[in-house]
Amino acid sequence: MNNNEIDDLELELLLEAIFVRYGYDFRNYSRASLKRRVRHFMATSDHEKVSEIIPLLLYDQGVFGNLLEYFSVSVTEMFRDPEVYVSLRSQIIPLLRTYPFPKIWHAGCASGEEVYSLAILLHEEGLYDRCTIYATDFNETVLEKARQGIYSIADIKKHLENYRLAGGTFSLTDYFDAHYESVIMSQALKKNITFARHNLVSDQVFGEIHLILCRNVLIYFNQTLQERVFKLFDESLVRGGFLCLGKKESLQFFESRGRYEEVEKNMQIYRKKLA
Repeated sequence: MNNNEIDDLELELLLEAIFVRYGYDFRNYSRASLKRRVRHFMATSDHEKVSEIIPLLLYDQGVFGNLLEYFSVSVTEMFRDPEVYVSLRSQIIPLLRTYPFPKIWHAGCASGEEVYSLAILLHEEGLYDRCTIYATDFNETVLEKARQGIYSIADIKKHLENYRLAGGTFSLTDYFDAHYESVIMSQALKKNITFARHNLVSDQVFGEIHLILCRNVLIYFNQTLQERVFKLFDESLVRGGFLCLGKKESLQFFESRGRYEEVEKNMQIYRKKLA
C-alpha cells in the first residue's frame, strides 16, 4: 500500500470516527476539499499523521470543535455576486409579491452576510415585513456570529461596492452602525430572520418554502450527497417556488432537473414548474 492509499484510508477512518462519535456525517463530502481542510488543520497541530488525531477526537470534544471550524464553509460577503441580486430583484421579487407571506430558506448561511443582503433587498422592495427567512447552517459557531450581525469594518469598502452593483436604492450605511473596528447590522433587519442549526446531510425538509438560496455549498459535496440535497430542496419548495444556487453549481445533471426551468441564463436561478 503506497502513501496515498494510506492517506485515503486514514481520512476514511477519521470521517467514520466523527460520524460515530459526534453524528456529523462528512463521508459524502468532496475528498479533495476534505483533504485540503484536514491538511490546514494538521498544520496548526503537532501531529503529522491523520491517524494520530483520531484518538484525540474521540476523547476531546474541544479538538473536534476546532476541526469542525475547518470543515465549515464560511467564505462569504455581503451581496456576493451582485448580478445575482439584480436578478432576484427583477425576476423573483415580483413573483414573491403574489404570495401573502413568502417563506425563504437560506441554507448554508455561514456567518450571515448574504442573509442580511437578502433582507436589505426585500426591505427596499417593500416586501420584508411579509417575509419569514430561515437561515441555517450546521456550524453553531458561525450561526452565533450571524445572529450577532457584527462584522469587520475592513470589509465595508467591498460590501459598499457590491451593494451598488446589486442595484441598491439607498445607502448601505443606512443598515448598520459603525463602532470602532466593527459594524453592527440593524435590529430591524433581524426581526423576521430565524437562525437555526440544520444539517443538509442528515436533517429533514422545510415545508412550503417559496425561495431557497444555497450558494457555493454544494460544490463541496460529492454527487451522491448533491442528489440527496436537491431532493430535500425539491420536497421543501412549493410549486412555482425558486431555487438559487452558486455560480459554479447547476441542476443540469440531476434527476430533478426536469421539474425546473431556468429563470435567467447563467444566474443559476431555477423555478419549480407549476405542473
